[in-house]
Amino acid sequence: MYHLRPSPLPSPGPDLRMDTINFRPSLLFRTSPRPPTGLRIQLSGIHAEPSPAKLRKSRARAAENSDADTLSPAPFILFTDFACFFPYALEALPKVLDQEWDSPEFAKYRDAFPEEHRNSRSDFETHVRDLVKRDVKIAYLKSLQGYLWLQGYKSGNIVAPLFPDVEFFLNEATQAGKKIIIYSSGSVPAQKLLFSHTNSEKPDVTPLIADYFDTTNAGPKTEVESYTKIISRHPEHKNLNRWLFLSDNINEVKAAVGAGMRSLPVVRPGNAPLPPDEPLSKLAITEFKHSELASLGV
Repeated sequence: MYHLRPSPLPSPGPDLRMDTINFRPSLLFRTSPRPPTGLRIQLSGIHAEPSPAKLRKSRARAAENSDADTLSPAPFILFTDFACFFPYALEALPKVLDQEWDSPEFAKYRDAFPEEHRNSRSDFETHVRDLVKRDVKIAYLKSLQGYLWLQGYKSGNIVAPLFPDVEFFLNEATQAGKKIIIYSSGSVPAQKLLFSHTNSEKPDVTPLIADYFDTTNAGPKTEVESYTKIISRHPEHKNLNRWLFLSDNINEVKAAVGAGMRSLPVVRPGNAPLPPDEPLSKLAITEFKHSELASLGV
């Protein structure tokens, strides 16, 4: 049983209260040292101000415009990293190759790989393991991983637990009229699988999610153009100050800022430390909390 277990939350941050909120945040997943420990879901986010001074200005602006902002809620985007699922996919791969190598269902995933790597089962497996080891983001690998995860979900070997604060926040944000959007290096089908098999009271939280993006339909997460493309898919939200992107990756935060969004780094248990000399690191949040994000005035 490859069961994903939630990590404990860090101690609560300051309860900063404002009247309005817009989002583009992400849930991140990291792998624990050993498979029995499972995977941990972590929150990562979208848009950050480059300095504390600008953050204070943002909060002041929100206070002045809270009534108007409430009438036109903006998107809240969740960005997800599926690296935590790679160990399960690799563990499941040998058995799947033994049982399904020549099956019509598996053929479409096998045949998407370069010809030189699909001449034999062993060549195929070696190439998959090499891609994962080098953390290569490529469409045919993502599709295969999604298929392997699907088998895990169907068998009950994978359950995706949310941090305790996430389910409440997703409901709260949605009820407030915010759009929750996922942007991940994992494929869109894999994202939908994940969010439809959680440990929430209602395991399927996909009704709370408005849209999904990955490196195929948006582009690399560290490039400005990817965020610009996401924005263009939602022309109803033209005010970029109302887009918030949260991430534990400073380079993703900077890319979102470059596209005109607001963005903040997020620190969760299991995340790599943020660069101590990076000004944005000082603005990091630690909880997926409406009141804390609302203080940004988005």
